[in-house]
Amino acid sequence: VRSGTAIGALVEEAIGGQSGKDFYAKITIAYKEARETKYWLRLLRDTKLLDSRQSDELINDAEELLRIIGAIQKTMKTRLNS
Repeated sequence: VRSGTAIGALVEEAIGGQSGKDFYAKITIAYKEARETKYWLRLLRDTKLLDSRQSDELINDAEELLRIIGAIQKTMKTRLNS
């Protein structure tokens, strides 16, 4: 729950960042939290604490968040290095 809810909080912090570097740092941490959340979801699925249909949907959502946040990171890194 902690890593999953941290993602949105970090994105909100990034939006209110004081600089491009601050935004990038917060988005990077959000990406790490999304990866951690995906790990915990897989663990819950593999230990049968979540049924496979429900866990697969949540894992797919986490993967989509990773793609979105990863694209934001890539764009920001390019802008910061220009």
